[in-house]
Amino acid sequence: MAITKRHSLRIAAVGVVSAASVVLAGTVASAATPTAAASAPQATAAKAGITAKPSVTSVKAWQLFRVTGTATGLKAGSKMVLQQKQGAKWVSLPAVTPLSSKGTYSLGVKLGLKGKNDLRIVSGNTASPVFHVAVR
Repeated sequence: MAITKRHSLRIAAVGVVSAASVVLAGTVASAATPTAAASAPQATAAKAGITAKPSVTSVKAWQLFRVTGTATGLKAGSKMVLQQKQGAKWVSLPAVTPLSSKGTYSLGVKLGLKGKNDLRIVSGNTASPVFHVAVR
């Protein structure tokens, strides 16, 4: 049994040393080639994301509330659209605002559909996580 544990520890140690070698070699290679280093930030910046937070979690029908959030990887002026889940489909509501140059948005919303409303903010193919507002 002691030989198996010892053998396992050797394999683990070799794996860690090998992984460290690969990471160091990759760092040296990307520092030596400026094109590889320059393309890495572009790949990270290309991924877009949206956050959304309602000012309240429960409102009366047609009561005004706000949805605020941020967006990364989207151009300033992009349309930020509120969507509501109706049955199995996401329906765009007439609540639209442009994305600011700082990557933020704020949207005034009134809902009339009573009950738990599943909502999200969408811009192009990018959507925020779903959030909920109950209308009573």
